[in-house]
Amino acid sequence: CRQLFRSPSVPSNAIRSNLKRGEPSDRDTPVKAKRQRRGAGNPGQEASLELVGDGEALEASRYEEIKNLLASDDQDLIGDFSKAHLLQTVKGKDPGLRYISPDMLVAVLTGQLSSLIQSSVIVDCRYPYEYEGGHIKGAVNLPLTRDVEEFLLEHPIVPLDASKRVIVVFHCEFSAHRGPKMCRFLREKDRSRNEYPQLHYPELYVLKGGYREFFLQYPTHCEPQDYLPMAHKAFQEELRKFRRQSR
Repeated sequence: CRQLFRSPSVPSNAIRSNLKRGEPSDRDTPVKAKRQRRGAGNPGQEASLELVGDGEALEASRYEEIKNLLASDDQDLIGDFSKAHLLQTVKGKDPGLRYISPDMLVAVLTGQLSSLIQSSVIVDCRYPYEYEGGHIKGAVNLPLTRDVEEFLLEHPIVPLDASKRVIVVFHCEFSAHRGPKMCRFLREKDRSRNEYPQLHYPELYVLKGGYREFFLQYPTHCEPQDYLPMAHKAFQEELRKFRRQSR
């Protein structure tokens, strides 16, 4: 069945002229593209497409639109297939998610893309004692799934300008488990609340390396300028409590 995130790759005209693009992927679509290259040096390509059922058939016009998008050999569409991803992505642990580097996040935080982004939400999925020990300036601490659902889906952030974007960036200590898991959770809940392929938040990212890597590179963008590990021996009881709540 269809994966929640991965989408084919398309160059972004907005910023790709001066940023290298991440690796393409193509799971987050209602169809599966099976590309068969005819051989080295041969420019011709054949793409066979087959509908992946999810209980409801897509309207013919929408299906044709997405099929035409998939016919391109170079795409990078966001979750609702409306446009290319804005931010430069890097290869991460989970090939089904979009990862950005600390450098890219700082570009967002410092307003370098303010003409294209209306709102950016940095979701810190670490436990409260970690967040209080040091976090990215402006990040919101949402350690539990119910926190994410309440904060982002009870009153979705809607762009006032259709030409601008709302992006959400997830992270935890290393962005190895909690951050990616919460990113997938939001996409799943967002899908369930909308008619496919519409989404409240079609553009989701994970911060590669998590808070640890970000703090090592950009401590001045953190408050307080410190880093408290999840496994700190002074917070073992809090760790056990939040692990129970997270199950």
